Amino acid sequence: MASVDRRKELDCSICLNTYEDPVNLECGHDYCRKCIDQVLDTQRWSGGYFCPQCREKFPKRPALHKNIVLRNMVDTLSSPQLDKEKSGILCTYCIHTHVPAVRSCLLCEVHLCDGHLKVHSMAGEHVISDPTTSPKNRKCNLHKKMLEYFCTKDSTCVCVYCLIGEHAGHDKEPLDEAYEKKKKEMANALSKLKTKKEETEKKVKSLQDEKRKVEEKSAGDTERVTALFRDLKTRLEDLEKRVLRKITEQAKKVSHVSELIRKLERKKDELSRKIHRIEELCNMTDPLTVLMEPDIGNLSDAEEEGNEDIARHDRPLHDGDLDVVGISQTLHTISDLITGVNSCFYKNTSIDILLDGNTAGHKLRISDDRKMASWSLPKKYPETPERFQCSQVISSQSFPSGRHFWEVDVGGSTTWKIGMCYPSIERKLWPQVQIGNNNKSWCLQRSEGGNGYAVVHDSEKVQLPANISANRIRICLDYEAGQLSFHELCVPIRHLHTFTVIFIEPLHAVLWVGSGNVKLIGGAK
Repeated sequence: MASVDRRKELDCSICLNTYEDPVNLECGHDYCRKCIDQVLDTQRWSGGYFCPQCREKFPKRPALHKNIVLRNMVDTLSSPQLDKEKSGILCTYCIHTHVPAVRSCLLCEVHLCDGHLKVHSMAGEHVISDPTTSPKNRKCNLHKKMLEYFCTKDSTCVCVYCLIGEHAGHDKEPLDEAYEKKKKEMANALSKLKTKKEETEKKVKSLQDEKRKVEEKSAGDTERVTALFRDLKTRLEDLEKRVLRKITEQAKKVSHVSELIRKLERKKDELSRKIHRIEELCNMTDPLTVLMEPDIGNLSDAEEEGNEDIARHDRPLHDGDLDVVGISQTLHTISDLITGVNSCFYKNTSIDILLDGNTAGHKLRISDDRKMASWSLPKKYPETPERFQCSQVISSQSFPSGRHFWEVDVGGSTTWKIGMCYPSIERKLWPQVQIGNNNKSWCLQRSEGGNGYAVVHDSEKVQLPANISANRIRICLDYEAGQLSFHELCVPIRHLHTFTVIFIEPLHAVLWVGSGNVKLIGGAK
């Protein structure tokens, strides 16, 4: 026991471990150099320095002096001990050699080797257990008796005297039973934590996969958009060069016209002079004077020469104007490219658009997957207020906000209308029931015979200038911006038309089928 107490004297009062590089202050108290340095560093901001034990104050940061005697004592008492992590707990009584302990006495708070265990008292109050580094923790701080019970109300270990004292009347359990119960609880908690850890790992992996997909998609989008803008820049530069070249050519022709004007002015003066001379001759009564005029025979030749000059120089005044039609077509192509770039950003999370069979007209058959509407002989559906009295159907989903797009395959029909409508659209009254024939719907349509395409709203039709060659149409909605656009999915994507509206109700996708079938491909938002 004396050896144990002696070792405790070698513990630093700051870190409570054996001194390392011990130093002392002017007041005589010893500390580890590292520990006291940290304390003094902290005191620097408090306005003064003082000893952590005796609180003696110092006018300035005190100098630290090595305590050689104390360091030698630490080395002497520590040298026979092995690292406890390697050699285990040592016998308390074998102070000159390091002998591993085989048992501990919780009453005496000592560790015993085989030899000292044989001579140690085995009376009932002595509790012999496996070697433990903290026998004090097995005793009640108040009564200094062994902790034998667990108070379930206060969740603490107690001794037998506690049960008749401050824990009187509380539910209790023997330590062994409480220990087993606690182990089961910890096993259950461990199982739940492992499950949560596995779920978290799956989520991490899922997010990592999603991150990789987004990065790959972003790289592809970057490459595609870069190519689109490169093409756009090239087209604009070519258009600029052509226009500037035409303007330069016209500027040159203006200088030719100016020269022609000067020549014609001179010719006009000459002709005026000759006309005046001829008029004078015509008014003369003297035959000899008239007949002897030498230039009269050349007058017609000069006039003919002037006419030839005008004919030769008149063409540049009308030829070589700016090709306004060509420029317009190029700009439309560039506009389509910009639309293609815009359409790249109507994306990310895929969604399914499904048709609402309860709204389908009697001449429509809806597929089992609720993706396709086919024209058929009239079927007898239950009459409901939401059912259309024409071959028309709307989506079950509504779009009250956001940016969305979806695609429609119209290759199976020669007569169709596709677009969007408010849920308050007319369901029975003809012809307002059809999309486009009222102020609550907007559509792109293909007329009977398949030769004409138009966009329609509130019965106002705008004929499209070109036929649609592709079988797939993309519909883009930007609810907040009030834009509903139609695009032909060719290469590059071709913009067909954009409605600009202030939407006041949620929107539904809507199909009208006059022949064959029309199919929803899906979409994104």
